[in-house]
Amino acid sequence: MNKTLSIFLVGLFSLTIACKKEAGEGGKATIKGSIMVMEYNADFSNLNSTYPGADRDVYIIYGDDNSQSDQVEASYDGVFEFKYLNVGEYTIYTYSKDSTMQSGSGEVAVLQKVEISDKKEIVEMPVFIVFD
Repeated sequence: MNKTLSIFLVGLFSLTIACKKEAGEGGKATIKGSIMVMEYNADFSNLNSTYPGADRDVYIIYGDDNSQSDQVEASYDGVFEFKYLNVGEYTIYTYSKDSTMQSGSGEVAVLQKVEISDKKEIVEMPVFIVFD
């Protein structure tokens, strides 16, 4: 192989690797979801009411990150969205009272894994059910 072709191939390979985007911001995809709150009495034996999870914080973890990458607040009707995402895997979570009463803090994270497979995809998540 001649030297010019070798340099071209190495450059092309480097460019291909550099252009591959990881899970995270900078894309054109969106993840949408909503939160429904089930309000129980103190020992979780009686459901008092259900309502949209207005103003609740929702978090996203990009790819293999170990901690939250971003957060949004659900609107008045419990709806939230993360915009401008790349193709990849994401973990979306929010917090709920611990209905098993095993957590020292009284809260647990409720997680859902989501995958974006198309650069302009809009992913509709299942509803988060949380306890209050």
